[in-house]
Amino acid sequence: MHDMFKSEAAGKVFEIEFEKQFSNGRVNQQEFAWDILKTGPSSYNIIKNNKSFNVIVESFDPETNLFQLRVNGQLITVKTLDRMQILLQSMGLDTTSNRKLNEIKAPMPGLVVRITVEEGAEVKKGDSLLVLEAMKMENVIKAPGDAVVGKIKVNAGQAVEKNQLLISFN
Repeated sequence: MHDMFKSEAAGKVFEIEFEKQFSNGRVNQQEFAWDILKTGPSSYNIIKNNKSFNVIVESFDPETNLFQLRVNGQLITVKTLDRMQILLQSMGLDTTSNRKLNEIKAPMPGLVVRITVEEGAEVKKGDSLLVLEAMKMENVIKAPGDAVVGKIKVNAGQAVEKNQLLISFN
């Protein structure tokens, strides 16, 4: 799969994975295919299961990841998380909160490729902490907030399990 998202609309959560061309993929593990045609700067026509949907993107707030979509005339609010936001959420890190950063845990099993910080280093939000290889992809684990590195609990070349403690902060 190429891109993965998690969306919430009308109180329901959808895990969406798209293939490279966005013409098919899976929603909550169910295969789907659709034809999508851009009809204007922020409007689309989607045909799925022989049904036509006119979709207009009314607004998007990048801070909250909230979309306002008008689907066949009905306004729908959709909150969407991309792959990195899902990883951060799975590590228990809420990038929108200002709570004290205590630790970073592995979001998935993988191999620590390299560690880009040292114990005692001050890090700012967005600074690279380490690189974790999982499913043949390198994932840069970044600091979700300002902190001071306490203990680095892993070494480069080490295999880790999901939720294994990687770094603690002072």
